[in-house]
Amino acid sequence: MSALDTQVSGNHYKDMAIQPVEFIYKNKMDYLSGNVIKYISRHKSKNGAEDVKKAIHYCQLILLMEYGNETEQ
Repeated sequence: MSALDTQVSGNHYKDMAIQPVEFIYKNKMDYLSGNVIKYISRHKSKNGAEDVKKAIHYCQLILLMEYGNETEQ
């Protein structure tokens, strides 16, 4: 059994055609971008609006840390 076949607490990733961890790893994404993918991909099957807000927060962190600004210009 593969580690990708096992999920601790729920099936919100395991039931996806492509798990976020696979997508993030194969695309060599950084931590912040990976969390955007993780939260936005699970919002409908786990925490709803709370996960969308988390994804937005990570987008804001990317804007701040990568571009020096938290808001759109």
